[in-house]
Amino acid sequence: MAGDRQMVRGPQYVTTKLDIDGREVVIRPVEHKDVPGVARFAAALSSHDLLFMSRDIQHARVIDAWMEAVKHGEMDTLVAISGDEIVATSGVLRDPLGWSAHVFEIRLIVSPSMRGKGLGRTMLDKCVGLAIEGGAKKLCARMTPDQSGAITLFEEAGFRGEALLRDEVCDRDGKYHDLAVLALHPERVAARRNAFGEEKDS
Repeated sequence: MAGDRQMVRGPQYVTTKLDIDGREVVIRPVEHKDVPGVARFAAALSSHDLLFMSRDIQHARVIDAWMEAVKHGEMDTLVAISGDEIVATSGVLRDPLGWSAHVFEIRLIVSPSMRGKGLGRTMLDKCVGLAIEGGAKKLCARMTPDQSGAITLFEEAGFRGEALLRDEVCDRDGKYHDLAVLALHPERVAARRNAFGEEKDS
C-alpha cells in the first residue's frame, strides 16, 4: 500500500483517553502508520482468539486488505494504544451495495492483558455509536460459544443470541468450531425504552 494513501474517516470519530491501571490508553481511528503495530498485535494473539474473523489477520496480506476496506469506506476501525503498543482493535463492517446494507457487523479484539478492565466495553460502545450514526438498523457480532467473556460483554450492551452456526470455522489443527451470532436492533431497543422507560436492555 502506498504510504500517502488516506484512510476514510467514519462518522463522528472522537479520540478518547482512558486511564487503565495507571496506563494511558488512547482510542482513535486507525492510520496507515499503524500497520506494523496491528501486525504485532495480531501475532501475539492465540489462533483461537481469531476464529470469529472471516480471515486470519496474522497474515500480512489480510491486514493490507483490511486497511483497503478502511480506505474505501467499507469498514471503520479503531485502535487502542498504550505507549507505542496496540492493545485492542475494533471494526464496524458494512456492505453498502448488498441486500443487507442495513446490517453492520462489529468485530472487537482486546489483548489478554487488557481484558476485564473496561476497555472492551468502551470500544464496543463507540462501535455501536458509529454504526448507528452510519445508518445501521441491525448490528451483528460473531464469536465462539466458549468465549464467555466476549459474549457477556455484548449481552451487557444489549445484544442477544440469534443463531448458532455449527462447524462454521476450522482452526489450524483441523478442528471445527461453532460460531454464535448475536444481534442488536437499535430502533427496537430505543422504542422499548421510550415506551416503558427502561434504563437497561432486556
